[in-house]
Amino acid sequence: MTRPFKVLGIQQIAIGGPSKEKLRTLWVEKFGLEITSTFVSERENVDEDICAMGTGPFKVEVDLMQPLDPEKKPAVHTTPLNHVGLWIDDLPKAVEWLSANGVRFAPGGIRKGAAGFDITFLHPKGNEEFPIGGEGVLIELVQAPPEVVSAFVKLAAQ
Repeated sequence: MTRPFKVLGIQQIAIGGPSKEKLRTLWVEKFGLEITSTFVSERENVDEDICAMGTGPFKVEVDLMQPLDPEKKPAVHTTPLNHVGLWIDDLPKAVEWLSANGVRFAPGGIRKGAAGFDITFLHPKGNEEFPIGGEGVLIELVQAPPEVVSAFVKLAAQ
């Protein structure tokens, strides 16, 4: 069966901990990543700094996350590598095809993410109805904007 979409590359990694300050020490002070924005969501129980590594269409986000309330869920700090985000060239087609092929998605559907792109999450665990999950890893699928799709197409053609 032909897949009607492509995974283009890594869009982000999200790292959780009890304190963004400690995460900043390594990622910002030592590695030199720049904080480009912040995102706070009570619904998602997160206070995060969005950092950048690289430039242009190949820029990768590194999200440094701490919970707003360590006693509430989602517990963004209990899994140090919280999730990985993948650029997708056609997110609606990917969701439709993956769902039809047994992949379980987390609740919430396609929506705007912290960086302004359309996103959705694959559930870390499969279930009876949708037996394929992330095998313990939360995976974010991110709609790539046209300039990212174009850059990856050009790179693949070389």
